[in-house]
Amino acid sequence: MTVSQSELDIQWTMVDDSDGLAEAATALATGTGPVAVDAERASGYTYGGEAYLVQVHRQGAGTYLIDPINIADFQPLQRAIADTEWIFHAASQDLACLAAIGLVPSRIFDTELATRLLGFERVGLGSIVEQLLDISLEKAHSAANWSQRPLPEEWLEYAALDVVLLPELRDAVATELDAQHKTEFALQEFEAVRTRPEKPRPEEPWRKLSGGHGLKTPRALALARELWEARDALARERDVAPGRLIPDSSIVAAASANPRSKGDLARIPTFKGRASRTEIDRWWAAILRGKTTEDLPGQKRRDPDSIPHHRGWVQRHPDAAARLEAVRPAIEAEAQARHIPLENLLTPDTLRRLVWRPPADRSAEAIALRLSELGARDWQVGIAAPIIASAFVEHP
Repeated sequence: MTVSQSELDIQWTMVDDSDGLAEAATALATGTGPVAVDAERASGYTYGGEAYLVQVHRQGAGTYLIDPINIADFQPLQRAIADTEWIFHAASQDLACLAAIGLVPSRIFDTELATRLLGFERVGLGSIVEQLLDISLEKAHSAANWSQRPLPEEWLEYAALDVVLLPELRDAVATELDAQHKTEFALQEFEAVRTRPEKPRPEEPWRKLSGGHGLKTPRALALARELWEARDALARERDVAPGRLIPDSSIVAAASANPRSKGDLARIPTFKGRASRTEIDRWWAAILRGKTTEDLPGQKRRDPDSIPHHRGWVQRHPDAAARLEAVRPAIEAEAQARHIPLENLLTPDTLRRLVWRPPADRSAEAIALRLSELGARDWQVGIAAPIIASAFVEHP
């Protein structure tokens, strides 16, 4: 029988200063088993991706909801739990913001990633908890503005539930991994997530504008760049997500229109957003800079490590297209047989890079080496390399 969220007796301790953190760290150090960890951000509301609440739970120690705003040093907590396993659900979403405040695990268990490897179709926390623990959760506040204070009581209960059930869920998932002989696969994936380096900031972040590929002239690109930088500066100053001031589509619309006056800019129907009119002077000043600058950007330079989009291979690169057509069905069939999503068995990008520039020696050993160079884990290499080598033999 499924247990509802209202039937659970969830208790937690709120921590909002350094003294409280020290007490929590002492209690957590004396607990048993792995530590369940989660973080809440304010994505889409604030400028950065910092944590506005950190949840920690350990059996025998209790549950702690930590407000990091007034805590300068998290080292007491780091020292208390650094040497034990940290349980996450979708660790890749939280590791960066936790590292920013000094919380770095030495090993992790990711229930979301593990259930992907197990072939679960729905891997959200609520879905997995219901399937494996027969507990029904109400997932209502994941997209909330966690930077607001005070935090509502029902939000805090939601936050506590995100970690209270993780130890039991971890054990259930581990049992399933053992039953499907995928424990080693999962351990390698967990370590890859834990040690994955942070992506470097692009040299020209304004080129990430959604829809910006439609801007073709240097002047239009200059207008978009100046508007993006003006928006970014204001968003940083106000600590608000840039898209809440004016969306990318407004920047692209203004850059495409190249308005002749402030009034023309204000009359563009697709130039909208909460700050589109209240900050019209700011946007017009950016437009003027874009109109007059001699620093005109060209089209985006191709990354030397990039490869052409595979949809054009048949016409422009038929040999590569033939190799992909020979290999992909075999990899897809293996993924289906093992009940592992294709992107987890071998990412499409890795497969395409391999067939675009395969080793001269098409042996399984040479292909295995190339896959490792492309970042595939040992378990992926062990499965995929022989399959790809055989496909190359069957379809030379």
